[in-house]
Amino acid sequence: MPWVITRLCRDCLDMACVEVCPVDCIYEYTGGDDALPNQLFIDPEECIDCGVCEPECPWEAIFEEEAVPKVFKEDIELNKQIVGAERTVPEKPDKPRPTAEEVKANKEKWGYVD
Repeated sequence: MPWVITRLCRDCLDMACVEVCPVDCIYEYTGGDDALPNQLFIDPEECIDCGVCEPECPWEAIFEEEAVPKVFKEDIELNKQIVGAERTVPEKPDKPRPTAEEVKANKEKWGYVD
């Protein structure tokens, strides 16, 4: 899997990455149960490794698989679970981008200091 969306996206769902993905491989889980958390996922079988999603994520939640921080390593397998799951390519909601303070607080919440 070339790119991974980590839990830094959880409950944030900005969707700026969705708008720039040329192959629509970024999904939101729609299964209705708690099988997958409320975040976006990259389908590893569809991703073409272009990387255009990474700089668009205001939450700084997207990493190349080889560069996923240790604290988020389990998110690699979590993204793989979107393959075959009930899902949709989400529409971008009209909401403001997070502030630098919100991004920092989100990183601290998940134990990530870059």
